[in-house]
Amino acid sequence: MKEGNDGFVRADQIDLKSLDEQLERHLNRVWTMESNIKKQDQLSSSFGAASATVTPTVIAATSAPPARQRQEWEIDPAKLIIKTVLARGTFGTVHRGVYDGLDVAVKLLDWGEEGHRTEAEIQSLRAAFTQEVAVWHKLDHPNVTKFIGATMGSSGLKLQSEGGPIGMPSNICCVVVEYLPGGALKSYLIKNRRKKLAFKVVVQMALDLARGLSYLHSQKIVHRDVKTENMLLDKTRTVKIADFGVARVEASNPNDMTGETGTLGYMAPEVLNGNPYNRKCDVYSFGICLWEIYCCDMPYPDLSFSEVTSAVVRQNLRPDIPRCCPSSLANVMKRCWDANPDRRPEMDEVVTMIEAIDTSKGGGMIPGDQPQGCLCFRSHRGP
Repeated sequence: MKEGNDGFVRADQIDLKSLDEQLERHLNRVWTMESNIKKQDQLSSSFGAASATVTPTVIAATSAPPARQRQEWEIDPAKLIIKTVLARGTFGTVHRGVYDGLDVAVKLLDWGEEGHRTEAEIQSLRAAFTQEVAVWHKLDHPNVTKFIGATMGSSGLKLQSEGGPIGMPSNICCVVVEYLPGGALKSYLIKNRRKKLAFKVVVQMALDLARGLSYLHSQKIVHRDVKTENMLLDKTRTVKIADFGVARVEASNPNDMTGETGTLGYMAPEVLNGNPYNRKCDVYSFGICLWEIYCCDMPYPDLSFSEVTSAVVRQNLRPDIPRCCPSSLANVMKRCWDANPDRRPEMDEVVTMIEAIDTSKGGGMIPGDQPQGCLCFRSHRGP
């Protein structure tokens, strides 16, 4: 990791397209190597103890290798109980769990024995992961999912089953965050795609998301994959930003932030085009999310991946804003998804704009099957 001119730690030129992939492919070998070294040290110490003439007190003080100091973000595996599966993905599973009495979500990653990196590359990737996790561990905001901790390559993990606890393989890594019972915002919107959301609910959800992103940007963090699928709801329907798999500490030089990272449909033109970008790519994605929250619909449902990329970059394609959308909200969308990143507002300005919206007169999306429904609303809906 390198430091920018402003003193903030930034990502180096290593392609950190997915933090999960790095963990799964490379870091387990480091821990296996360390474990083997410790075993060799212990064997050497035991052999030395059998042939040495020094006193037992000296042997006790010198034979055992020093214990590795636990990082502040590392959890105690003995306090974690892993329960039912919540979701399955390409690189692991997400479970419900309990950590030290708290309800948590646990992402399990099996690093396996993949990859053939050099020791230097592995150590560099491990250092990058440690740096990023240390940053996330210190984040504290009501609209950001609380990161509780992580552990890498521990033999103390237990999976709770009907027959009792089951020990997990030592190459399993886990990331522990607060458990949010409301599920993904995207799922909530899909459930409401016919009846829509009240305008007050739309504005409150938008405000939650805007405040969370404003906080991340104040901490020099660029999320890079802002979409409703990566936003979770707590029991009071508060929106919290989650899934920091491709997030980066913002580089002071925009040329160091390149590559098509994110999800198609939410990605800013400069990202799609492979140009340098900064935190304003999150602002663009927020504009798409705001449209989605208002409409309870998907952007560009009838276009292929290649068509979306071409149209967004070359034809300035954006989702159609319904005529029933209040101008105050539509203005926020348009400013956020401006093709020129410099013309997009900062997220703290977006927060101010949304706070100023008057929700007392309604203005929520009207279902198309009602007589007074919006005429520009499509008849075929949903994902």
